[in-house]
Amino acid sequence: MMNEEWAALGLPLLIAEETGMGFLATLLKGIAFVPAVVHGIEALFGGKSGSDKKAAALSFVSAALNIGEAVTNRDIVDEGKFNDGLSKVIDGVVQCLNASAWAAGK
Repeated sequence: MMNEEWAALGLPLLIAEETGMGFLATLLKGIAFVPAVVHGIEALFGGKSGSDKKAAALSFVSAALNIGEAVTNRDIVDEGKFNDGLSKVIDGVVQCLNASAWAAGK
């Protein structure tokens, strides 16, 4: 992302340049992908348990973020906490979708 793009987003350039924003951009794209993953998992595994569907969603998102490489590159320093955070994001997306018209249309 160019400096002008960071400025347009209102992000300080110093932060963008010094804190590994490459991984942050990847993380944000991965999080944006979660609703589609949850929807797809529900379509494929609707009859499975919630924990099975969550494990599948976590696996898909982890693969999309290439967590193994991020750990190796030290972009992720505590894989357990990172996975716990992803798990909470997935739980939040499921809660929002279940409270929406999306759930009513199933």
